[in-house]
Order: sequence, then structure tokens, then C-alpha cells
Amino acid sequence: MHMTRLSQARRIFPGLAVALSLLFLAGCNITITNLTPDQLRENPSQLYTITARVTPTSRDLDRSSIQVSAVIDGQDQPMRKSALAGDVYEYDYPLPAGRNEAAYYLLVRYRFNTSAPTAHYEAYSEVFRFKVVRRYALPLEVNRGPVGARVSVLGGGFAPQDVVYLDTAPARTVYESPSALSFFVPPVEPNRNYNVAVSGGGATLSAGVFRADASGVTVMPSALTLRSGEQQTLEFTIPSTAPQGGLLLDVTTDVPESVIMPEVVVPEGSNNVVITVQGGKPGAGALYLRGFGQGEIIVPVSVAAK
Repeated sequence: MHMTRLSQARRIFPGLAVALSLLFLAGCNITITNLTPDQLRENPSQLYTITARVTPTSRDLDRSSIQVSAVIDGQDQPMRKSALAGDVYEYDYPLPAGRNEAAYYLLVRYRFNTSAPTAHYEAYSEVFRFKVVRRYALPLEVNRGPVGARVSVLGGGFAPQDVVYLDTAPARTVYESPSALSFFVPPVEPNRNYNVAVSGGGATLSAGVFRADASGVTVMPSALTLRSGEQQTLEFTIPSTAPQGGLLLDVTTDVPESVIMPEVVVPEGSNNVVITVQGGKPGAGALYLRGFGQGEIIVPVSVAAK
């Protein structure tokens, strides 16, 4: 049977209208909501969970027929129903080695109670992407403490070259592992909040806000008079016991060749520490402890020749 172009159009466009109406019907009867973050933190398993909520909006839709998939790398990956929420579906995607990101879309197949068993419909989402973040810092577990307190920073992708800053003040930083750093609160002005950041490798990571609290320290004796080679003890006392990891007292001097002394750390659970100071080359200056009391404690030092 011969058909004119007009008769062909009459046959084609009604069919197209039916197809579009079915697509519109599918979209109106089910809602797909992607719950997967755009950025996912790296994990040792290299499995990254794609999560979506599928909500039927029609009473005629057969809920038991719903099948949800994540289409990723050209493969249709079935998603399992979450045990925590009835309308939430999950798929653990094994990210191939050497890749940091992936693109995917969500596909839902279903049918209606009123349709024939073989009549299935599909709805699909837009294309989404996620990126795996290999270097990051978690918010601080401890967000306040005195100058000298040792504070942990947890995260991922840390390196030995990383330095922790409180605003612009660098802190003495200890590299513990790719997932952990610690720092000693530097001698900053107390009773203030500071933004904590990890800097290194050309990137800066925010780790939250830290409040430096005021703390008093007494030093006995208040001045040192030595001869070269002579030793004398110096005691530092804080008003309360040192926190976990100990309390670093950042003592400096303007006569380093005249003063020989160890690092001053009040042990965890103690409120004082005694160190031994030895006289070096003859000279006169002072020891300086910043961030305590009125902001600075000064201990005059004089070293004479034997």
C-alpha cells in the first residue's frame, strides 16, 4: 500500500506523541533524588557508595516492581535497598586504580498495577559525577586549650612537610602518619579563636577553629647566674595538670651559645617539670616564654667565664 508523505506524518506523529506521553508519565510517577556527594574521601577499600532515593508518586505504580541501577562505565549496576530507609538504594562502586573520579546516571525500571506484566517503564536521571579527595583534614576533636598543648589533626594524604598554622602563626608540627598530624599550640595571644589550617604540597586544608586559653606559669628561680660548664636546675609550674600528650613550653633565648638546655615539656598528668641548664660561652641575655601570664615571661641569664 502506497502512503503519501502526509499520510506517513499522520502515522509517525501520533506514535511519537504516544511515546512522549509515556516518557512524561514515567517522569511524573516517580522521583529520583541523588544523595551521593560530589566529593568522597579516599578509603583503603577503594569502594565508593552511590546513594539515591526513589519515591513513587502514583498509587497505580507497583512498588514491588521497582528496580534501581547505577549506570557507570557503560555498565548497568543493580543497587540494593538500604536497610535504614525504605526508598533509599545503594551501590558500592570499586573505583579502578589510577582514577580519581567517575560519571554515572541513575536508572529506574518499574511497572503499573493496571498494566500487563510485560509492560515495563523506565525513568532515568541526569548524569552525575563524583571526585575522590585523597588529601583532606577533619574538624578538630579538641577545639580549645592553652599555649603549648599538643593537639591531633586527623585526615588523609598528609606528608612530613606539612605545617599547621593558627591564622598566620606556624605551630611545631609532628608528622605521625598519612592520616594523622599533631601540633603544639604556638605562643599566640590567649582568649582568642584561630583558624587552623594544614599547609603543604601547594595546598591548604582547613581543620576548623581553635581557641587559645590563658594559662599561668611560674618559673623558679626567676634569674640564672652561671659559670661556663656549671649546671643549675630550673623548675616550671603550671596551674593545672598537663593535657594528653604533654604541654610544650616554647622557651627561647637571645644567647643560644651561652645557654645549653633541653626542650621543656610538662609531662601528661603533671603540673611541673624540672630541667637542667648548663652555662656555655660567657654572655648575658634571657630566656623567653611567650603566651603565658601577661604574654611573656622573662628569665635573665648571666654566664661568666670559669
